[in-house]
Amino acid sequence: MIHSSAIIEKGAVIGKNVSIGAFSYIGPDVVIGDDNIIASHVVIEGHTKVGKGNHIFQFASIGAQPQSVAYAGEPTRVEIGNNNILREYVTINRGTPDDRGLTSIDDDNFLMAYVHIAHDCELGSNIVFANCASLAGHVKVEDYVIMGGFSLVHQFCRVGAHCITGIGSVCIQDVPPYTLAAGNKAITHGINVKGLRRRDFSNDDINQLKKAYKIIYRTGLTTKSAIDEIRKLEWSSEHINYLTHFFDNSKRGVIR
Repeated sequence: MIHSSAIIEKGAVIGKNVSIGAFSYIGPDVVIGDDNIIASHVVIEGHTKVGKGNHIFQFASIGAQPQSVAYAGEPTRVEIGNNNILREYVTINRGTPDDRGLTSIDDDNFLMAYVHIAHDCELGSNIVFANCASLAGHVKVEDYVIMGGFSLVHQFCRVGAHCITGIGSVCIQDVPPYTLAAGNKAITHGINVKGLRRRDFSNDDINQLKKAYKIIYRTGLTTKSAIDEIRKLEWSSEHINYLTHFFDNSKRGVIR
């Protein structure tokens, strides 16, 4: 059902079984897939593509121009996957030509009220952002991350899979996967054991991640020396390789 007061610009593509509430606006370059629920007073503009089965709550703003003084109206994009929940006042800005020109969100994510996703961010799947968590530009968030309320991530940072941040965390460097992070500025506080158990990680995997964490954070070694030390040992868990590659590929450094 499309409410009579909603504005659907010519050129917009609307799929099957889509509900659009009162006073919402859908721009001319927007593509909306099947089975979406778009509440009242939602604005979706720019070159934005929304997949299937999403629920976008009232007053969300999707696809607005990036908050970048260098942006000059280029046709950059937002792409949203399937089965996401975007609560009240979520804002997702489109990309800039300085990066890949795309802000993307994959599947099955839950962004609570007032979450801000800045230009050129890349979100994976099964992510939860609590109220008012915000990303600066060019941030990559991997699968199964939980961001506590009012958490902030500096531009160009990477947030590793299966980690969790505490309320009000300020992350100015990369957040390593599998960890708990909290504080201003954020530091790590061990392995996210409860979260990993909920996702059916084995005890062996968790214990090996704990051991690797201790080598990195509790031995007094430099990060490079700690990663080298980890590589000398035999590990049965595939997650150790992902952890070490994360450190290897960090451009901003990893929080300690």
